[in-house]
Amino acid sequence: MTSKRETYTVELCGLTRHLPLFEVAPGVRIAIFNILGDTEIVQATSKALAERLPRDADVLITAEVKSIPLAYQLAVDTGLPYVVARKSRKTYMGEALGEEVLSITTGQPQMLWLDEKDLSLLRGKRVIIVDDVVSTGGTLEGMRRLVQRAGGTVVAEAAVFTEGNDPERWRGIIALGNLPLFLDEGH
Repeated sequence: MTSKRETYTVELCGLTRHLPLFEVAPGVRIAIFNILGDTEIVQATSKALAERLPRDADVLITAEVKSIPLAYQLAVDTGLPYVVARKSRKTYMGEALGEEVLSITTGQPQMLWLDEKDLSLLRGKRVIIVDDVVSTGGTLEGMRRLVQRAGGTVVAEAAVFTEGNDPERWRGIIALGNLPLFLDEGH
């Protein structure tokens, strides 16, 4: 089955990908960067990001789901452990910490949860937040609050892409590129 969906082409670390465009609000489309299953892009982007990360960090944190392969590969490339903020609370998570976030891809509030076992990995540590794409900053802000509540200090924030038509908004993010928003006329 061949899709006739419009795409946006990016070149990243010498690799070309055609990102499908999806409407996330009336008149607003985004290019979906989905690294799940794309080992080649995960390894290449991790290597490029690892070169730009601070060397004095203690741990990485990411949100479930799409950025987990990136966080794993960054852990391999940097030698740092990583923590995953989960999107659902499981009984085995014990005294988990939760934060509400709003992501552009879900369009509705959701929770991020830190497992009790991961709290000691963050307490008193210098933490790098890792994401695949920073769009509105909602997930990023939720992870910042979780790290702070767990007693850690965020020392850097990294993503493969930032997103939006004002890339300067994300100048503090260590990113490899920026994805534009695709607005229909009148938006």
